[in-house]
Amino acid sequence: MGWLENVLIEDKEIANERLELTDKNSPYFLGPNLSLRNYTVILKVSARNLIIVGARFIDCTFEVKQELKNHQQWVKASLNGCRFKGRLTGCDFGHWPNYGTGWEHGGIKDCDFTEARLDGCRIMGADPATIRFPKWPCFTILDPIGRASELRSVKWPGRFGSVVVDELHTQPACTKALTEHSLTIAKQLDTTQGELRAVIENFDCIIY
Repeated sequence: MGWLENVLIEDKEIANERLELTDKNSPYFLGPNLSLRNYTVILKVSARNLIIVGARFIDCTFEVKQELKNHQQWVKASLNGCRFKGRLTGCDFGHWPNYGTGWEHGGIKDCDFTEARLDGCRIMGADPATIRFPKWPCFTILDPIGRASELRSVKWPGRFGSVVVDELHTQPACTKALTEHSLTIAKQLDTTQGELRAVIENFDCIIY
């Protein structure tokens, strides 16, 4: 394996450019005191090589070229008017108090995920009404903690009820929305997209 070369992008305000984070051997540090406006950011790195602390993104487009898995550090970024494209799995966005160093910078509003595939992704501590979520085959549960008992009141297909719905009340208190990918859920939890959708259609707290 080659030498790791840290790439530090901090203490800047820059606009109208393109940023490519694609070197698999380089950890990229975005922030602190970084403000990017109207940027196109190309992401082709693993979560462990994308370190965000105190960065602001305004009207930026993120093109995720390689599935980004289990990246919670978006909650240390301020995201305003941004668009996401590509596959994101197990990622969290928004404001999550006391989640590691830099959480106070976190926030999300007026962002668009309609061209993304989200699987097990959450909006934390922010108003999901300002977010455009991806449509089916993705679906989004709004206020999953507050609606947990209502969602438990019906029978869900396969193991979706026992694995996901029965555990909604254990999500972090600031969880405002949870987006799942129905095809992935169907494969993992012994059901079908059709069976899932038939139940989902009964709830006004689920966007699909």
